[in-house]
Amino acid sequence: MKINDVLRGKGNQVVTISPEATVTELLALLADHNIGAVVVSPDGSSVAGIVSERDVVRLWNGTPDAGDVRVSSIMTTDVATCGPDDHIDNLMRLMTDRRIRHVPVVVDGSLTGLVSIGDVVKSRIGELEFEREQLSNYITR
Repeated sequence: MKINDVLRGKGNQVVTISPEATVTELLALLADHNIGAVVVSPDGSSVAGIVSERDVVRLWNGTPDAGDVRVSSIMTTDVATCGPDDHIDNLMRLMTDRRIRHVPVVVDGSLTGLVSIGDVVKSRIGELEFEREQLSNYITR
């Protein structure tokens, strides 16, 4: 299974935020969309970074006026990305090795999707259910 198969099931919509936005604006965006991470992009297409709830928690721990801090100062800039033709097994390995939960999908430098660990698990469960059904049909024939 490829990343494109996962995106086909969930869609290509990606929520982005400007690096100049404040943490308060970030929190509102996370809450409005019920998501755990946002791609940081100055233009909605390029990937400058990624910021997650975890980054906010780390900031909030002892930072006065944390809500006024710019997203650019807490975002991860070394962003792991994947392409739509990459295999899901490689993505699972990447997520495990780097301890990350969200990976932007990029084609020719342009953001085309976002895959979360939840999307990967859902996809894998679907694969296993299909295999189980096929094996069950084979046995009962």
